[in-house]
Parts: sequence; C-alpha cells; structure tokens
Amino acid sequence: MDNDLRVLRAIKNITQEELADALDVSRQTIIAIENGKYDPSLKLAFKISNFFGKSIEEIFKE
Repeated sequence: MDNDLRVLRAIKNITQEELADALDVSRQTIIAIENGKYDPSLKLAFKISNFFGKSIEEIFKE
C-alpha cells in the first residue's frame, strides 16, 4: 500500500525513531510501512492519522 508517511515525517522534521517512539512501535515498523512492505493495523493507522492530523485516506492509498 502506498503512503505519504515519509513526506509527512519530513514536513514535521522528525526522525523514524522519534515517530516510532510517539506511536509506541519499533523503528523497523516505521521503515517497513514507509517502504510499503507492511500495512499497519487499523489501530496503528488511526494512531498515525491522529499524530499527523490527517485522515487515514489522506495518508494511505491503494
């Protein structure tokens, strides 16, 4: 699944580690999501959308 996570993270000027800490996941999870190798659970997708103040649909695209 395509996503704008890397772009949104760059806009907020935060590292993968900082985002992982904020979402209570590992840095490897963030890397996998950004590279499209892992689709987050619905719970994690909501945490990501809340963190960035965007809807899930604005961040993740099929």
